[in-house]
Amino acid sequence: MPTSSLVPALALASALLSAVATILIRQALRRSDPYTGVWINMMVGAAGLWIGVLVTGGLTQVSMRSVLLFAAAGIIGTVGGRLTRFLAIEKVGASVSSAVGNLTPLIATLFAILLLGERVTVPILAGTIVIVVGTVLLSTTGQRLGFRPWQITLPLVSATCFGVVAVIRKVGLSEMGPVLGTAINLTTALIAFSALMLASGHRGIYGCRGRTLLSFIVAGAAENTGVFLTIVALTYGAVSVVTPLTASTPIFVILLSPFLLKGVEILTARVVVGTVLIVLGVYLLTALAGS
Repeated sequence: MPTSSLVPALALASALLSAVATILIRQALRRSDPYTGVWINMMVGAAGLWIGVLVTGGLTQVSMRSVLLFAAAGIIGTVGGRLTRFLAIEKVGASVSSAVGNLTPLIATLFAILLLGERVTVPILAGTIVIVVGTVLLSTTGQRLGFRPWQITLPLVSATCFGVVAVIRKVGLSEMGPVLGTAINLTTALIAFSALMLASGHRGIYGCRGRTLLSFIVAGAAENTGVFLTIVALTYGAVSVVTPLTASTPIFVILLSPFLLKGVEILTARVVVGTVLIVLGVYLLTALAGS
C-alpha cells in the first residue's frame, strides 16, 4: 500500500479502536471508577508493547533525547490526557467527551506550525470556526444530559494534553522507532500513576473483576493499539494530517452507541449536530491540508 494511502488508513483504524475503547470504558464505569480504569488501561498497554519491543528487536534503536521526549509524552498525554478522558466519559458521557476531544487537531496543528514549521493553510481558519461552534453547541446540552456546564472542561483538558503530545511524539520519532517509543511512553505513565495510586491508598483495582475487568482490559488493548497505530502514522505523515483523521472517533461512537450503549446514554439531536459540526471542521483541516 502506498504511503499516501497507508497514513489515512492507519489514522482511521486508530479512530475506530478509540471509539470501541470509549464505549467499553463507559460500560465499565457504571460499576467501577475512572482511576481503576486508567490503571488497568496502562498495565495492558505497557505489557503488550514491551512484548512488541522484544519481538521486533526495537531495543537497538535507543536515543536518550527521544527517551526523554516519550517519557514527557507519557506524563502529559497518557497520565494527564487519559485520566481526564476517563473522568469526562464518566461525567459527560461517551458521545460528548469524544466530540469535544476533537479539539485535539487544532491544538496539535497549532503546535506543529509553531514548533515543527508545518505550513498554515486557509482551511485551518474555517475548520476552527466550525469546530468551535460545534463545541459550544455540545456544551449547552449539559442540563438535558445530566452534567454541569463546567464539566465540559474535562474533555477540553484531555484534548489539550493529547494535542501537545502529538507534537512531542513527532519529534521523538526522528530518533526512535514507534514500538519502543510507545512502550517508553506508557511505562513512564504507568510508573508515575501507580506511585500516585499507591500513595493515595486507592484500592479500587482489587475489587474490579468479572465483566467490568474484562471491559477495561479489552478497552485497554483497543486504546493502546490505536495509540500505536497513530504513532506509526506519524512516522510517515504530518501531524496536521494524522491528528485530524484520528479525531473522527466521535462519528464511530455515534454509530456504535445505539447498539452498544442502549439504555446507558441518550443521543439528542443537539449532540448529533454538534458532533457533525466538529467532525466537519476536522475534515476542513484535513481535506485541504497543505494547500
